[in-house]
Amino acid sequence: MRKHMALGVAALASITLLAGCTSSPAPDSSDGAGAEIVIWTDAEREEAISAAAAAFEEETGATVTLVQKNFEDLRADFIAQVPTGEGPDITVGAHDWLGALVAAGVVNTIDLGDRAADFEQVALDAMTYDGQLYALPYSLETIALLQNVDLVGEEAPSSWDDMIQRGLAAGTERPFVINTGAETGDGYTMYGFQTSFGAPVFVQDASGSYTNEVGMGGDAGTAFAQWLHDNGSAGAGYLSTTVDYDINNELFNSGKAPYTVQGPWAISAFPDVNVAVNPIPSAGGETAAPFVGVQGFYLSSQSENSLLATDFLVNYLGTEDAQRALYEADPRIPAFTSLAEEVASDPIIAGFLASSQGGVPMPSIPEMGSVWDFWNAAEAQIISGADPASTWSTMITNLEGALAG
Repeated sequence: MRKHMALGVAALASITLLAGCTSSPAPDSSDGAGAEIVIWTDAEREEAISAAAAAFEEETGATVTLVQKNFEDLRADFIAQVPTGEGPDITVGAHDWLGALVAAGVVNTIDLGDRAADFEQVALDAMTYDGQLYALPYSLETIALLQNVDLVGEEAPSSWDDMIQRGLAAGTERPFVINTGAETGDGYTMYGFQTSFGAPVFVQDASGSYTNEVGMGGDAGTAFAQWLHDNGSAGAGYLSTTVDYDINNELFNSGKAPYTVQGPWAISAFPDVNVAVNPIPSAGGETAAPFVGVQGFYLSSQSENSLLATDFLVNYLGTEDAQRALYEADPRIPAFTSLAEEVASDPIIAGFLASSQGGVPMPSIPEMGSVWDFWNAAEAQIISGADPASTWSTMITNLEGALAG
């Protein structure tokens, strides 16, 4: 699990907490009296949700029961238990679960109404599938360019070439370092550079939803592959499959490289660096758009109290106070715009927020699971010196074949 910066949380109002499975929710009630909604959460967010739940209980007469579960178990348990009637009305979860949840028929759409304007667009896009919103977002995370202020200053480089020139002028062992997953490859970390060539992993439709059409083939994909080769072991050597996550962090923290691409979870690994955070520079001429991950709250398709559960999501968890409590409990970039702007007084957070605003949601469609092995391996091979055009083309052909099968 990724590490996040920790902040203290004040004790909040308490409600009944259970540690196991729950009975089926009570039938709908027009005023909520006698009804129950069940929410699955992990330990990090449990106390923050309880504040909104206490207010909801007082104002509606309903009962809110929180069930604490390990985050790693939530998706599988939700898919397994919702159809049996033993699942919750609401669960916390990540946006890239959405395709699997929709395919399993276990989630319902929600309508935020006017409150949608309160949230970052990329967060709403991430929780949208086939043009329908399926969850209330609350947090964002993405990667960005980290730079050593003492070596290259705070100013964002205008392009990949500008960054490399500044890095070379710093006189360090390397001008730039990036995790390539060593021999495995790391398409996730490299994605901002790839999108700057206009080569998205999948094509998006007019609503912003991802289709299953592979978007990284053709001339744009070939241009990106050539860039990988030109900067790999057979070229300038700025990209290397000798660099994994830990080596990347050690090189940046020790001052042997003034620039890297990393996420907020890695900031604590750089105690010796005066860090500035900026958007990833373009290598291909278009905006570098890294993947953005979003977390939020899903509504069960089998909820017997769906109106009450939706009311809780939209009018209690969708408020600034509730979003603030969630941020304090688990300080990721807020999806709630006014709160995001407030916490962006911290320049580190501001840099990651700016990067997320230029980013794109990681595809949540089921087909994404077929991509990683083909994609990562092709990148690693090209960085290590394989012919870029034929290696990339073979990857596309193999991926499309796997998707068609």
